Amino acid sequence: MARSVSQYHAVHLTPDPARGVVWQVVASHLAPLVPASAHVLEIGAGYCDWINHTRAARRLAIDIWPGVTTHAAGNVEALVLDASRDLPSLGAGTFDVVLASNVLEHFAPDTAAAIIGDVHALLRDGGRFILVQPNFRFAWRRYFDDYTHRAVFTDRSLPALLAAHGFAIERVVPKFLPYSMQGSRVPAWPWLVHAYLHSPIKPLAGQMLVVGRKR
Repeated sequence: MARSVSQYHAVHLTPDPARGVVWQVVASHLAPLVPASAHVLEIGAGYCDWINHTRAARRLAIDIWPGVTTHAAGNVEALVLDASRDLPSLGAGTFDVVLASNVLEHFAPDTAAAIIGDVHALLRDGGRFILVQPNFRFAWRRYFDDYTHRAVFTDRSLPALLAAHGFAIERVVPKFLPYSMQGSRVPAWPWLVHAYLHSPIKPLAGQMLVVGRKR
């Protein structure tokens, strides 16, 4: 399993300095949703670009990919765990915020639903699950170019699934980010990313933002 995950990173998710620039701006944009005193978990953290730029009292990054431990910032904890089975080991009611970017689509639908249930258990009452996720409604042409995609979600189906697992939906942004930033010819300047996030017009948008709060 570790070998196949490493091969995936080598082929489909190669290092890209621009990714860090984008996620620094995204983390700042979403900072009002993350209290300074929060204990934050990112599942499927990969290169840790999101969690490294998130301000919180405690930050934990997990991924099945062993490289997560080398990319986490010095004050970010990192563990090699399988989100499909290991989340309960982190303890019920442990976190105030759980982050996930481009994670759930890599699991079979039933497994993705079980992960959402596990996240609900990990959160304290009122805690948030913040997801940035490919939106099939706008990304259908390229969605299965990634050979590991298993489940399909839209800006309607994913909030409904969260609600079915005990989340109140706080925010849905159907067009939040481009489907993929890898290989883009558009420069990743912070001011440009900031402008994109605030613009009502989002060319190439294919990822959505969904925020659920534990009831």
